[in-house]
Amino acid sequence: MTFAPRTWAVGEVVPAAIMNTEIRDQFNSMFAARTVYVPTWTSTSVAPVLGNGTLTGRHMKIGRMAFVTINLSAGSTTTFGTGNYSFSLPFAAASSGVAEVGASQVLGTDRWVGGVVISSASSTVSPFVAISATNTRTDFVTNTRPETLASGAQIRMSFMYETAS
Repeated sequence: MTFAPRTWAVGEVVPAAIMNTEIRDQFNSMFAARTVYVPTWTSTSVAPVLGNGTLTGRHMKIGRMAFVTINLSAGSTTTFGTGNYSFSLPFAAASSGVAEVGASQVLGTDRWVGGVVISSASSTVSPFVAISATNTRTDFVTNTRPETLASGAQIRMSFMYETAS
């Protein structure tokens, strides 16, 4: 709910309703539950299909900072497509000239810890993890990187970034 505060006039008598909106409600919004949104899961080649899996996103926006979590749990009818994965953001990223980073995990047969990258002015986020158990350089998560994904696999992301507005 947070938004730009009101401009006050010198000597203005402020009624309780305005004080509640401008101060109490904005302060309380910082302690509210996150807002649910449904991210879109895409890839750079053959599109994945969620099937009976679940994909949930939650966010809290305070000013122009968004705090976001995305969780994908593959079901028995989920197909993983091919290519590098990305997920839609709840708000476009600021055109700041810098990339934002956060945390990611891929849970399959093993647990793979990595990061996320949100490019300047982007509307998507991409998870990165180690390429394999023997090659610890990071790269995009795909249907086979870091391991072949199957029913029960999960991709989790948590990050914050500056929004465009």
